[in-house]
Amino acid sequence: MHLTIREALAIYPLTEAKLVAGKQGESRIVKSVNVMDAPDIADWTKSGEMLFTTAFAMKDSPQETVNLLRKLNDRGAAGLGIKLGRFWTELPQVVVDEADRLHFPIIEMPFQFTFSDQMNALFNAEYRRNTKLLQTVLEKQTKLMQFGLKQDNMLSMFQLISQILGYPMAVVGPRGQILYNTSAWNQDQLAQNWPSKRKSGWVYAGKERAYRVGLHQQEDEQLGHLLIMPDAVLLANVEEGLFQQAADILTFHMSYTFRSHVEASAQRDLQNLLLRYLEKGTALEEFMEQAEARGQTLFSGAFQCVISTCKSDSLLEEELQSKIKNLKKYMEAHPKTNSLRSNHFVFKDKLFSIYSSSQSEGFPEDELSQLLIKYAGDSGCIEEAGVMSFYTSSTKTKPTALREAYLECVETERMGTKLGLPDRVLHFETIEFAHLFQHVSPTMMEDYCAKILRPLLEKDAEYSQEMIRTLEVFIRNDGQVSEAAKQLFIHRNTVTYRLEKISDLLQVDFKKVNDLLKLKAVFLFRQFLHVRQ
Repeated sequence: MHLTIREALAIYPLTEAKLVAGKQGESRIVKSVNVMDAPDIADWTKSGEMLFTTAFAMKDSPQETVNLLRKLNDRGAAGLGIKLGRFWTELPQVVVDEADRLHFPIIEMPFQFTFSDQMNALFNAEYRRNTKLLQTVLEKQTKLMQFGLKQDNMLSMFQLISQILGYPMAVVGPRGQILYNTSAWNQDQLAQNWPSKRKSGWVYAGKERAYRVGLHQQEDEQLGHLLIMPDAVLLANVEEGLFQQAADILTFHMSYTFRSHVEASAQRDLQNLLLRYLEKGTALEEFMEQAEARGQTLFSGAFQCVISTCKSDSLLEEELQSKIKNLKKYMEAHPKTNSLRSNHFVFKDKLFSIYSSSQSEGFPEDELSQLLIKYAGDSGCIEEAGVMSFYTSSTKTKPTALREAYLECVETERMGTKLGLPDRVLHFETIEFAHLFQHVSPTMMEDYCAKILRPLLEKDAEYSQEMIRTLEVFIRNDGQVSEAAKQLFIHRNTVTYRLEKISDLLQVDFKKVNDLLKLKAVFLFRQFLHVRQ
């Protein structure tokens, strides 16, 4: 039985009764009814019990009745019904005053009805109420089971669950994010109950309360929790079971059909933390903690960062973002990716990746460069990917250098675009000189180039152009004769012959670092001058 005193007085023949004291306690819950026939009844009274009496056991001492009221109140009794007329014709004022002070309801029972009539009426009313509640719960369970077989989108799923339950509700994700809310609770109130415990039950936010059920897929996996705000003071067991069933169905759908939505939300939060750190220099610790909480290991040794872009003049912003997301999926699924630990983050029109090596000195045999070259060559595998380009940082050994690595990638992309470099995979080391010398005046660049290349420039124009082109490709490929020959489409012996002639003319030794640096600066300056024309 879970009737309030107010509801009990609305049931015939208790409609003939009158609440004569303790009116402020009319919201007390009546869980059971008993007849009082001994003055020590308080020692056996249960919480929520309503007592009926003829006042025989208390007729001689109003003060003892006051003491009894105090004991009953301490035991959590619901109230006291007294049939006046035989032993008491009216309640003593001292009893009325004490009942009012305790907010303990005292009901004057109708004399013409027996206690059994009144008790049966209460039990019958409770039976009818429970039967109606069971029918309602069964109907809701049927709808829940029918819904459980559907595959709707997540928003409509939450809406339908809320309609079936018939109460305001909120769904809070595993990191405290509000996924759905039709209640009057604001975000701060909902956040008070995060993180949630596994046990279901009532939770409070100020004077408001809600029934919480955890959304648990496995012992160690939490998807969040469901908060329901029923208008009932107490819940029947069948309703608690209904809420648990709704939570189980939500867990199933969120874990399988809609898990990607929850994961995407958490991933966006993580990406935003990373972006704030990289672009604004906020604390790295918060991002690292969130990454570790999601099971993402970012650094296991030396690491390099990569910015990947899809360049296409015909793509709109939304289409470009879609291509970047497809690129991320492709890179994560690529079979060669398994040999390197990597984490990828989508930043609007670019993909930012952190490749970590198990070795402190970096990646063996330029493994990352070879992988990126493979990606660039496989651009046709990504539908309408456009032109894929990759810009890498130098190797870093400490997590605190992450922002420095990111800025190197950004600078590599900027300088590569500015100089019109054709490389699909461009390393920071390649443009490092350009980064250092970008503010040298054009006049100084022209004078320096003319000074170094003058012996070649004084030769026949066709011969001079051919030899300078050979030297430029040789320097760009870090002195690799075979690679230069491949790009020039000539035999390597031809390249060797030309380099010997160039060495004699310019008085340079390709085995000396100083001479190679001079030539590298020359061709870098020529690129700057070409861009400024």
